[in-house]
Amino acid sequence: MTLGSLIAQARKDAGFSIEDLAAKTNIRITVLREIEKDNFKNCGGDTYARGHIRNIAKKLGIASAEFISIYEQEQVGETKSMQELLVENNVMRQPQENKKVSWKALVTISISSLAIVGVAQVIISNSSSTQDVRTPQAYTATTASEAASPSATATNSPAPTNTFSTGTGVEVKVSATRGKSWLFVSDSAGRTLFSGQLSLGETKVFTTDTQLDLKVGNAGGVDLVVNGKKVADIGASGEVVSVSYGVNS
Repeated sequence: MTLGSLIAQARKDAGFSIEDLAAKTNIRITVLREIEKDNFKNCGGDTYARGHIRNIAKKLGIASAEFISIYEQEQVGETKSMQELLVENNVMRQPQENKKVSWKALVTISISSLAIVGVAQVIISNSSSTQDVRTPQAYTATTASEAASPSATATNSPAPTNTFSTGTGVEVKVSATRGKSWLFVSDSAGRTLFSGQLSLGETKVFTTDTQLDLKVGNAGGVDLVVNGKKVADIGASGEVVSVSYGVNS
């Protein structure tokens, strides 16, 4: 699910109409409708969009970090130049079109560039010829040495761990076997173990002392194994579900 659809679902789960949410957040109805369709262009820039998202999450009783994390992955990942970001957030004005360069200046620059390239090619050619004549045996010896001793980069590095832990009493393994899903995991002390997207085919393991609390954005797309035992499906595809597991689960 996208951020817009998650916000729409959370609003409906809270029993709010679009008008109710507009009144509580002081955000225009038209802007809220666009946000729920993943259109943040009329929010006034990235900074204002983040502010709207935090405001909405607060009124819906959801941790804003969850929505902000998804927003960053879906929206801020788009490549923008620094100039575009500054203009978008009203830090600077759109620069005027640069003045045209005269044809005389272009001709001069082209001739200078050709001269520099020519000189560089002569120098490189002479240098290469000198090295070939002077050290052919050294090159052969180096090659043989490298063949005899494999480099450190050839050594296989250990695979990165996917375990997030604040203890060892409870273990929950989450696998996105049927579809990707956003996921938020915390322990009984309220410490966040993970907040973000779980890609299709990805598996993460979480452990803690007494209890793990999970909120899954696409319940039908994931499988859970709790304390070594596979649990039944926790929900349907696209359904937002919250579950908790303890030592005796």
